Parts: sequence; C-alpha cells; structure tokens
Amino acid sequence: MDFHRFYETWYEQLHHQIRHLTKAPRPPTTDDHHQQLTQHVNKVMFHFSEFYRVKSLAANQDVLSIFSARWCTTLERSLHWIAGWRPTTAFHLIYTESSILFESRIVDILHGLRTGDLGDLSPAQFTRVSELQCETVQQENAITDQLSEWQQDEAIELVSGTCGDLDKKIERLTKIVEKADELRLRTLKAVVELLTPQQAAEFLIAAAQLHFGIHKWGLNHDRERSQK
Repeated sequence: MDFHRFYETWYEQLHHQIRHLTKAPRPPTTDDHHQQLTQHVNKVMFHFSEFYRVKSLAANQDVLSIFSARWCTTLERSLHWIAGWRPTTAFHLIYTESSILFESRIVDILHGLRTGDLGDLSPAQFTRVSELQCETVQQENAITDQLSEWQQDEAIELVSGTCGDLDKKIERLTKIVEKADELRLRTLKAVVELLTPQQAAEFLIAAAQLHFGIHKWGLNHDRERSQK
C-alpha cells in the first residue's frame, strides 16, 4: 500500500476515533468515565504515532513524494511547513480554545466553580505551555535553517553547473523531514501530557476539527478551480 492509500484509510479512521472521543463523558464523573476517556485519548495518540511511523517509512523510500503530498488539497499544501503542519500551531490552538471556553464560562469561574476544561487551565499549566512553545519555536527554527541550507546548496550547484551525489542529497533531505515529523509528534505528546484527560480530549477534538475543516475547504476550492 502506498502512502496515499494509507493516508485515506488513516484519515477515515481518525474521523471514527474522534466521533468516539466526542461521545465520551466529559467531564468524567466516575472512575469508569475517567478510564474510558483516558483510553480514547490514548487510542487517538497511538493513531497519530502510527501515522508518523508509516510516513517515515514512505519518506525513506521516496521523500520527494512526501513533499509533494498529493493526498492533500492545494490549500493544505500551502499551509505546510516541511511536509506537514507547523508544530507551534498546537499552542495557538490551546490559547484560542482556552480563551473561547473561559469567556463562555466566566460567570461560573468568577463564582469559584471549576469547569475542568481547557478554559480552566491552571497557572502551572499555562507556564508549561509557554515553556514548551518557546522550546518548540527554537527547534522549528533550527530545522528550518537546515532546510534553507539544503536549498542553498542545491541552488549553488545549479548555478555553477555542478552535480553532487544525488543519493546523499536525498538522504539529507529525508533526515530533515524526519526531524520535522519527530518534532510534530513530540509536541503533540508533550501538550497532551500536560493536560488532564478532559482537556486532552478537548484539545484533540479541536485539532481534528481544524484538520477536517481545512481539508473540506480545500476540497471545495480545488473542485471549483477544476470546473473553471
């Protein structure tokens, strides 16, 4: 199975898992509810881990096809950072969801009622989110610099008319993509680990809905373009 076909199956399974996660009791009021919610979160996280495991295998076979990402829409590809989503997007999503939920429940919060959702992040959680964001920005920049250096080296060779070892060039590019994917998955895991099961579920649902929404918008855009 090529990565395109794998992605289609994986994407449908993600829809299925998010539906189950959405139906899980929130907030968990019993030990069974808490365990059920944790299990659903773990299943979604394993699903993402499996995606990057297979993507790594595909990149080692044909990294250029991973960059072209023909399984994505034109809109999705325009938003890509090194063949995928930008890791710091996770933190923007947390801040956005937290602000929306905080504002919608501000009366309860002012009365001292804890909601337990993303609008009820503790000071320690906010501190850790900020720290992770700074660390991730630094790592993003380092990987971006590596890709820029790779592109610059290729441009110099094109201008000078020289041609180095193609296999080594491809291997170098593959390692850059793998580093980017490792950062994506590492960031996702770090965010989920600092959240409660309820907050983690809300974060994963919001992230998936953003993914689904952009994909659907992109499909409509590509369809309209093809009809012109």
